[in-house]
Amino acid sequence: MSKAKIGIVTVSDRASAGVYEDISGQAIIDTLNDYLTSEWEPIYQVIPDEQDVIESTLIDMADNQNCSLIVTTGGTGPAKRDVTPEATEAVCDRMMPGFGELMRAESLKFVPTAILSRQTAGLRGDSLIINLPGKPKSIRECLDAVFPAVPYCLDLMDGPFLVCDESVIKPFRPKQK
Repeated sequence: MSKAKIGIVTVSDRASAGVYEDISGQAIIDTLNDYLTSEWEPIYQVIPDEQDVIESTLIDMADNQNCSLIVTTGGTGPAKRDVTPEATEAVCDRMMPGFGELMRAESLKFVPTAILSRQTAGLRGDSLIINLPGKPKSIRECLDAVFPAVPYCLDLMDGPFLVCDESVIKPFRPKQK
């Protein structure tokens, strides 16, 4: 079984301002460490909230670094500088709107402003790209909602077989007949 490469991208204007503690990217890493028992390697970057930089980072992670899953955090709100969904849509071959729909529905259980979030997901080649919000609590809530579908999505794309700690998160894979 090959080790999965998972891209983790934090999009933040504060990242280019010097010393920056990335609690959002760390929340993704911590959550994936909780979920996965199979070996995986994080490919991690903190980048500014600029569409061309986001696009080139996603392309590099998908096409050159062979990340089967790329998870972004930040840049999904209504502010003018929030362009992560636009960058994701620009580099994807096909969009997966169910991910964003489910994340917003889950977040609405906690805050009414979840309708302002523009999370999305899409496919680029052999990579699944998922945009998450920027707050660590919201990251975990959204990943808890959508991650059960991620291993099977990667299976369908001939990606690495992700094994999960089913006491933490139970992936859905159809029964084989």
